Order: sequence, then C-alpha cells, then structure tokens
Amino acid sequence: MKPFRYLLAACLLAPPVAQAQTAQWKPIEKVETYAISGQTGPELYASIGERGPTIGKGKARAIAYTNFKLTWVRDYQPRGDACVLASARPKLIITYTLPKPSKPLPATVQKSWEVFAAGIAAHEKVHGEAIADMVRQIEAVSVGLTVPGDPGCKKIRTELTRRLSELSQTQRQASREFDRVEFGQGGNMQRLIVGLLMGR
Repeated sequence: MKPFRYLLAACLLAPPVAQAQTAQWKPIEKVETYAISGQTGPELYASIGERGPTIGKGKARAIAYTNFKLTWVRDYQPRGDACVLASARPKLIITYTLPKPSKPLPATVQKSWEVFAAGIAAHEKVHGEAIADMVRQIEAVSVGLTVPGDPGCKKIRTELTRRLSELSQTQRQASREFDRVEFGQGGNMQRLIVGLLMGR
C-alpha cells in the first residue's frame, strides 16, 4: 500500500532573530481531528485514505495537515519624503488536523496506533514550528523597512509584498523537501505507515 500524497502549508526553518523581538508574541496552536474507522492497522489506514483532509487543487488526500492563519497589524509612518514600517505585529493561528479512531481499538492495535499517531503529531509539530519561524523572519525583514520618495506610504506596500513573495517561494520549497525526505524510501513517515500496517 502506497502512502498518500501529502501537502503542507508553506514554511521554512528561519534563522533565529533577537530574543526581545520573538518574546513579544506567541502562536496560537489548535488541534482538530477527523474520525476514522477500523479495528486493524490496514483498516485504519484505509479509512485515512477515504476520510483524510483534501488538499490542493488536485484534492489529494492527506494523512494529516498543518494549516495557518496569519494577520498583521502594521504601522506605516511618513517620515519626511520617505515611509517607514515602524512596527509589524503578527497574529498567528496554527491548526493541526489529525486522524482519530471513532471506536476503542484492540489492545495490540492500540499500541501500534499510539506509535503511529505520536509520530504523525511530531511530524506536524515540525511544520508548525517552521511556520512560526517563518513569521519571525517576515517580522525581521519588515520592521524598519524604509522606502524613499513615498510620503503617501504606497510604494512601501508593493516593496514589502515583493520581498515576502521571495521568502515564501524559498520556504515552500524547503517544506516540500522536508516532506519528500520524510515520505521517501526509509523515511520516518514511511516507517510509521509500515509499522501501523504490520502491527508493530
């Protein structure tokens, strides 16, 4: 049985920024579950394939999914002939969607399920931490951004969008690479799937 295609929200482990800057906010993390059925590893995995969240234009099924909502409160200030982004405060909500059996499992299956579920959650947590790091990186390149000849603070928004677009493309690529390794031959996710199917 082949593992399902897995897609993730864009993210990249970013270089750490100053402690004083990161201490000002923390992400809000939520966990949502979707119900699956079955009393054996193969049945549970098949149910994941039928009921897992659909992602992307192709509506591919995922085992689990990490999504986020990011909003900003930005303070653009005209200073002479220039515009300065004086502050940018994010509100980040990260939501993990994970599978959960709808009925109690036999003891031996429960043990292998717990290993599988813990591994899936840990995988998603890496993505969540990377999303938070991405936001800190955005914050670092945003605050203090100055665009001359922009007293109306219009050009600075275009410049900020351009910079963040470049960061986003790099970060999406890093996220895809992480999943490629995790789901590849001998990868962590592949081992977890085999362990569930084999009852390990």
